[in-house]
Amino acid sequence: MLMTIVSFVFVLGVLVFIHELGHFLIAKRAGIFVEKFSIGFPPYMFKKQWGETEYCIGMIPLGGFVKMAGENPEEESTGAENEFMSKSVGARAAVLFAGPFANYALALVLFMGLAYFEGKPVFDENQIVVGLVDETKPAFAAGLQAEDRIIGLNGQSIQNFDVLRIEISKIVNEELSLQWVRGTDTITNSMVTAIRETKNQEGGIDTTGVIGFSPSPSSYEFLGFVGAVTKGFNDTNFWVTETIGMVKKLIFAEQSVKELGGPVAIAQMSGQVAEHGIAALLAFMAVLSVNLGVMNLLPIPVLDGGHLLFLAVEKIKGSPVSVKGRMYAQQAGVFLLLGLILVVTFNDIVKIFTN
Repeated sequence: MLMTIVSFVFVLGVLVFIHELGHFLIAKRAGIFVEKFSIGFPPYMFKKQWGETEYCIGMIPLGGFVKMAGENPEEESTGAENEFMSKSVGARAAVLFAGPFANYALALVLFMGLAYFEGKPVFDENQIVVGLVDETKPAFAAGLQAEDRIIGLNGQSIQNFDVLRIEISKIVNEELSLQWVRGTDTITNSMVTAIRETKNQEGGIDTTGVIGFSPSPSSYEFLGFVGAVTKGFNDTNFWVTETIGMVKKLIFAEQSVKELGGPVAIAQMSGQVAEHGIAALLAFMAVLSVNLGVMNLLPIPVLDGGHLLFLAVEKIKGSPVSVKGRMYAQQAGVFLLLGLILVVTFNDIVKIFTN
């Protein structure tokens, strides 16, 4: 429990700090007066006035904010040079985009660092050693653990992960028998595969079976600086594409909101991943950083993407969106986000009791 709490606070704290730091640095660069830089929400356990800005750490670690002069539509603008609304559309857009971009940059640095110091994983084609086991999937429920060595499927000998993955994918929502070795013991257990839905090239949906584990590499290949940079970019952009794909599936009802996880799920996963070492935790943080950056660019009022949409409208019509219009839109955005938070938290609670 302690590791879960510490890992969750560490992961979320770093992601929120980097996101808000992006906004803060570009706002200062643009000459905007930043009143408050907060990690977490009130009540505050730490406050420090440093220069013109008050720096705070809140007790609710589910986000943060940078409060800039003249940013809130409910506040009366004085027209001062250092107010947010006094800056050009381009300058304001840069400040808003800087947060999500900072999350992208963090993921890039983490993936590059992991690629450089760890290298590229190499897997033994003649044995299947279990790495991570998803605690929400059938393999975990059947007792499969990290470092187990899988030797058989449905009574047939099997020693290659790709072959095993292909065979399991053919067994959709049906029972299979898996055999593995742990120490000197040979264990055989049955499980019903979970269903994974993926969109095919024809636009339809393919269903495959999964049991929820990944193999453990037998060694790592040193990539060097150039190779690490290339792999870092590839990994980061892969997760950007995956996140955008998930959003599209939700919008077009190709994926259920029941599959989404919230703060409780992130906390659980942080604790589970931390047990596998700092490298695994940093990789998890990189993926979450990409998720946070992409999700914040959605055109929903109160998110950065929503504010960028207001700026696009302002650029087209030649004047800012009315104060009343922005207030109504932001209230709708808050309502939508609160609803989403309730849904994903409910999903987390249901999964805990179901598992």
